[in-house]
Amino acid sequence: MSTSPNASPNPVIALLGRRLRLAVIGGGPGSFIGAMHRQAARLDDGYEIVAAALSSDPERGLAGGLALGLPRERCYGSGSELLKAEAARGADSKAEVIAIMTPNDGHAPLSIEAMQLGFDVICDKPMTNTLAEAQALYAAQQQTGRVFCLTHNYSGYPLVRQARAMVEAGVLGTLRLMQVEYVQGGRADESVLPGQMKKRWKEDPAKAGPSLVMGDIGSHAHHLLRFVTGLEVDAVAAEIGPIVPGRTVDDYAGALLRMQGGARAMFWVTQTAAGVENSLRIRISGSKGTLEWLQELPQELWFKPLGAPQQKFTPNGPGTLPLAARACRIVAGHPEGFHEGFANLYRDAAETIAARLAGARPAPLAGCFPNALDGLRGVEFIDAVMRSSRADGAWVNPAA
Repeated sequence: MSTSPNASPNPVIALLGRRLRLAVIGGGPGSFIGAMHRQAARLDDGYEIVAAALSSDPERGLAGGLALGLPRERCYGSGSELLKAEAARGADSKAEVIAIMTPNDGHAPLSIEAMQLGFDVICDKPMTNTLAEAQALYAAQQQTGRVFCLTHNYSGYPLVRQARAMVEAGVLGTLRLMQVEYVQGGRADESVLPGQMKKRWKEDPAKAGPSLVMGDIGSHAHHLLRFVTGLEVDAVAAEIGPIVPGRTVDDYAGALLRMQGGARAMFWVTQTAAGVENSLRIRISGSKGTLEWLQELPQELWFKPLGAPQQKFTPNGPGTLPLAARACRIVAGHPEGFHEGFANLYRDAAETIAARLAGARPAPLAGCFPNALDGLRGVEFIDAVMRSSRADGAWVNPAA
């Protein structure tokens, strides 16, 4: 029976003799994404949660922090209060890593403040709401040298990493054609009127960003395309807007993409496809074959070589490459998915941070997590999609 490399001793504890001290901002009681972050942090036992500012409502935040088992004095009323207070604590007790899962408008100011105070950061996506904020955050990361991990969790799936490793190994040959789509149906109900969403802040561009669908899921699709192919988007011709009558926020975006090196791609995201759950799909075709992966069937990566029978790869199954093996925790034939994808990013970041603190080299594959540059590229892409759509689908360069 094969085993996973993650069955080996905890590398964080091996390097530091202890877990990293983690503080969380946002993701309070009732938050889906907050629970995902906290569970991901604990899955590989590399972090200890020592402080929290879980809500903009201080009483709710205190109740949530106490429910996590935190002492009252380390349940803070705001993210900025947490950062200042933790920075002032002694070196042997203060938080070392800050996880941020607030509404989107909090990502940039809290991340920048955290890095400037000496903390490493793990932040939910999208990195920021505006291009200026993304540029400022990237500059702060470069200036401080702190680790910044952006939780595009689908890049943590074992078979997404298998696909990336196969592309890097030249299995597909010259990349020519790509399709990426992220299709959901959660906002297909026409009876839900403006102002009636469960998370009302997502309807406010000041909090959620200029495009709801691009910030929510378009950023994931764009990152997945870049992560697997290793290519940047050179130009985009896009249409974006609301599909459901009466809506004021974007719930659809479609685009043609010209990729680095001459490849062509198609991009489609929506949250209004009635009956669809969480269909993130990617297809990459090269001169030697095609790879296909669907998030709703994450245990299967299909390789369709030119002139030969198609092959199915599974996590930790035959043909698993080292980058994918690192992302597997259990033996072949057992499902791994959303939680584990998140946890892989937390583990990669933990090993990188621990190696820096210990003055050691991180593991060769530990730096695979999305970083501040990935976040900047994502915000540049959202900006380009919107500029192209306003220009009636004209071709736009994301870097312009």
